[in-house]
Amino acid sequence: MKALSFLSALIVASTLTSASAQIIAQWTFETSIPTTAGPHAAEVGTGSASASHAGAAVYSNPVGNGSAESFSANTWAVNDYFQFRLGTVGFSRIGVSFDQTSSNTGPRDYDLTYSTDGVNFTLLASYSVLANASPNPTWSSGTYQSLFNFNYDLSSISALDNAADVYFRLVNTSTVSANGATVAAAGTSRLDNFTVYVVPEPTGLTLAALGFGLLLAAQRFIRRN
Repeated sequence: MKALSFLSALIVASTLTSASAQIIAQWTFETSIPTTAGPHAAEVGTGSASASHAGAAVYSNPVGNGSAESFSANTWAVNDYFQFRLGTVGFSRIGVSFDQTSSNTGPRDYDLTYSTDGVNFTLLASYSVLANASPNPTWSSGTYQSLFNFNYDLSSISALDNAADVYFRLVNTSTVSANGATVAAAGTSRLDNFTVYVVPEPTGLTLAALGFGLLLAAQRFIRRN
């Protein structure tokens, strides 16, 4: 089971780092510098980022993951969310990547969902974020921490291809905080580098090289464990 999990992680990590990956839209928040719920324009491509909270949340732009800015909010309740809207006309084989962390008392559990009408949303993945606190590394403007990255290959979902409107939501799903206690009103969740991209078509050479590399890595991993 450990070997299978390790192989899956390597495959996911190889996707976005491919030189042929094309960015459709990206939010780094370096020029939009969010201090409200939005909408905030994409830094690359076109689209808007926003947030929705049932309570009176404070939106801010603390240091990002290896950059000066990010999109942050407090006062989290179940079903509060970050949202990204864009079009994928002319594109297929969609992937999504983003960096996310929470303060110790910020929310831990999220769902990544999508919609093409802004009303009916479908679950893509459930995930948990790490606290931006010891023993984890903390975000800073000078050092990127890959530990906080989430990357999803959604190329098998045809509804995302060539669509006039696509919505992605990161939805808080529980009252459990990043430190395993309970989410507090002052607890924050912070987001950076939200990227929608084209998953590259693997070539025969790429697949062969990747397969050989994965085999060697898996053998080493199994021997160590």
